[in-house]
Amino acid sequence: MSNPGAGVLAVMPLHTISEVYGESGLRERLLLEIAELPDTERLTRALDLAEQLHRDDRYGREPYLSHLLRVAIRIISHYEVRDADLIAAGLLHDAVEDHATELAGDRQGPATTAALAELTDRFGARVADIVAAVTNPEPDPSIDRHIQYRAHIAANLDRAPLARVVKLSDFTDNGVGILYADGPHMEKLATKYRPLTDVYRELVTRADTPLAEHVKRHILDQLDRADERFDAILAHD
Repeated sequence: MSNPGAGVLAVMPLHTISEVYGESGLRERLLLEIAELPDTERLTRALDLAEQLHRDDRYGREPYLSHLLRVAIRIISHYEVRDADLIAAGLLHDAVEDHATELAGDRQGPATTAALAELTDRFGARVADIVAAVTNPEPDPSIDRHIQYRAHIAANLDRAPLARVVKLSDFTDNGVGILYADGPHMEKLATKYRPLTDVYRELVTRADTPLAEHVKRHILDQLDRADERFDAILAHD
């Protein structure tokens, strides 16, 4: 199905765009959102890199890029952010975690360190720092993976206000959009994410989280919706 006009895409819910028009609809929506920003060229480069790195990745029933596009669009459209570094980091937030070796290229040293150095060269230290803060560490076999994940989120976002914005959009996309996941994965995702909503509630309400108060209230409403969906999935099991 061909994409609708720009006016329709601009007001359509993001997961509806995904379901009806797919990745191409989301891509068009992002290009509409960044067209008026002062750093459009750098954001287009970030989109191109995300598309290259995640070209073969899937996110449930859809290309992984659709998730990254929604995270970035939400940061602009729903969170009212105009900071190009935050938007670029939204597009690239899984680049190091999922494709460190490919991103690092010929750089020497540990893949994660080299990949972050590459991001610094391409997009600046601020973008690389945000991505580093939301990149999961290597699994520790001595610790339950869910406990390790929650501890990582709480510790890293405690001292990284900008990274909170990216992670809140990421979590919202995962949580509110959980009903779009493949059936067998719903319970696993709900089990992973349900204990985190209170962590995010506390982080979003902090004074140093760089979002307007009405945006914070919107995110809190989204977290409530995510909780309702997690609880319904887990109760059904």
